[in-house]
Amino acid sequence: MSRTLLIVHHTPSPHMQEMFEAVVSGATDPEIEGVEVVRRPALAVSPSDMLEADGYLLGTPANLGYMSGALKHAFDVCYYPCLDATRGRPFGLYLHGNQGTEGAERGVTAITTGLGWTKAAETVVVSGKPSKDDLESCWELGATVAAQLMG
Repeated sequence: MSRTLLIVHHTPSPHMQEMFEAVVSGATDPEIEGVEVVRRPALAVSPSDMLEADGYLLGTPANLGYMSGALKHAFDVCYYPCLDATRGRPFGLYLHGNQGTEGAERGVTAITTGLGWTKAAETVVVSGKPSKDDLESCWELGATVAAQLMG
């Protein structure tokens, strides 16, 4: 039985693009079998996308100390349709910000706690240009969440 991992991302910068690509690479590693990876920009994700997924990877820049408006919009659109139907599903989070990422992480944590999602891996937080180690952490995040869906 195939499981679905939904990557909901807001990728407005080259640094976020590097992180996104590393997360996707980890999630689609050939050793991970039976997991379909679906990618949706945060402004395009629908409640159906969320409901059809078995787990989630969330990517956002920290803007003015909070998650991007795009990711917040995704949660606003999907929260109530997903509230009871997605409880217990695993998720991971990656963030980029030059300073003040704590508010973004706190906001995502509050929403995912309300949804009853389970944090599947430590949040990856990157400031400035992602280093090789940062990108490896993003890869590991993608692989870890996807591997948990293998069953």
